[in-house]
Amino acid sequence: MVSRARRKTVLPEIRKVWQLSERRACAILTVNRRAVRYRAKRADIDAALCLRIKELATTRVRYGQRRIYVLLRREGWHVNIKRVARIYRAEGLSIRTKTPRRRRAVVVREQPPLLTAPNQSWAMDFMHDILADGSKIRLLTIVDMFSRESVALEVDYGFKSPQVVEVLQRAVAQRGAPERIHCDNGPEFVSLHLDQWAYWTRVKLAFSRPGRPSDNAFCESFNNRVRQELLNPHWFTSLEDARLRAAAWRIDHNTNHPHSSLGDLAPEEFAKRTANNMHQAAFSRPSAG
Repeated sequence: MVSRARRKTVLPEIRKVWQLSERRACAILTVNRRAVRYRAKRADIDAALCLRIKELATTRVRYGQRRIYVLLRREGWHVNIKRVARIYRAEGLSIRTKTPRRRRAVVVREQPPLLTAPNQSWAMDFMHDILADGSKIRLLTIVDMFSRESVALEVDYGFKSPQVVEVLQRAVAQRGAPERIHCDNGPEFVSLHLDQWAYWTRVKLAFSRPGRPSDNAFCESFNNRVRQELLNPHWFTSLEDARLRAAAWRIDHNTNHPHSSLGDLAPEEFAKRTANNMHQAAFSRPSAG
């Protein structure tokens, strides 16, 4: 036997095929006309409720779904805990049980904004390689997530958090500070030195979720290009040789490398065109009044 919900679903199709009125079709299928004409209001309520839940989760970063539910009830929302829990999970607002050491500059439960210009978001990561004599070296890569420019490509035997801060300070002196920096949970990135620098520079640190390298996909893609075009084709005779080749490759990448995602433009050319377009749009916009 066909369920009542199923009959309600197929009713429009039956009316169309047999050219029946709504009254006649409902009588044949024994469906209440009120049920057919009913329009749920949950969508509008959920949209407003979802917005308010996200606002509370942003301002109360350590509040879980139950505390947010209590605040909503205090504000006069007639909702139950199940609906709040469903929206809370759907929006990805769950918080970590263990509070991380970084507390000031880290981005907590915040969706990454849509990038519209260079220097809004950077991504950084480490790479490893060896010299011709077997010595291990590390590379610190920093890339602009909008223009794909290589912000920095530093080579050394090892990096500690103060050295990462020095590299970032030089990059900020040349380009200005970004709004946020994406990175993984390596010890150099979760350190107190980097957190303090980001706090005083007003830069947000967006950390990847453990086991989710896709959260830093831009830098992973850039590192793959560095591996294929710089590290794999060369044996570096010394640390200085590696630094010189890395600097030359970075310049060539920024000025010559065509990116399909940028309309086959080089990163620097794309960044300049974007800046010019924004400048022209600002001047062509009619003044208010």
